[in-house]
Amino acid sequence: MSAVSCEYRVLVLGIGNLLWADEGFGVRCVEALHQEWRFPAEVCLMDGGTQGLYLLPHVQAARNLLVFDAVDYGDAPGTLRVVTDEAVPRFVGAKKMSLHQTGFQEVLAAAALTGRLPSALTLIGVQPEALEDYGGSLSSVVRKKLPEALEAALVWLERWGAAGERRAEGEKAPSLTNAALALAAYEHGRPDDRLAWRKGDARFLNARIGA
Repeated sequence: MSAVSCEYRVLVLGIGNLLWADEGFGVRCVEALHQEWRFPAEVCLMDGGTQGLYLLPHVQAARNLLVFDAVDYGDAPGTLRVVTDEAVPRFVGAKKMSLHQTGFQEVLAAAALTGRLPSALTLIGVQPEALEDYGGSLSSVVRKKLPEALEAALVWLERWGAAGERRAEGEKAPSLTNAALALAAYEHGRPDDRLAWRKGDARFLNARIGA
């Protein structure tokens, strides 16, 4: 990722891994927000994926930072929480949920250490239900929280003076990520559970046991 030469008034960041079911919640949120709304030029919407410390210059360039993520709060699956400012580092990435954890706590710590932590932080996080379904999409209970998460984000963005404008019907937004990973394409292209065996191929395991 290249260095950032400008300052964002607001950075909206979706983090997580699309390949591990509910861990992709943050990316799906920022994707949906971008598809449905447009914002002033000084607002940057970004698919942060699992880039970890590569996101540091972007966080340092922001005055206000809003993050979407799947967060293990210890709540019931699908519970949505909004935490702000000093509370954000305690939750975002606080418990590693997979080998693909973004390490975003380290990004915030590094930004604070350099004296360039955004002045306002907001985390919109959901308690995941499924994390071990490789190639799977969002669970139904987490998917249902997407509209609520976007509504919460819009409230905060308006509060920060960065209100969005809904895109006109039929207006196509440029993709934030690879088009093949967009939600509809991703779900349409993957095989069903009987063919994918994403949680371990019992046919292979049984053959090995019987050998």
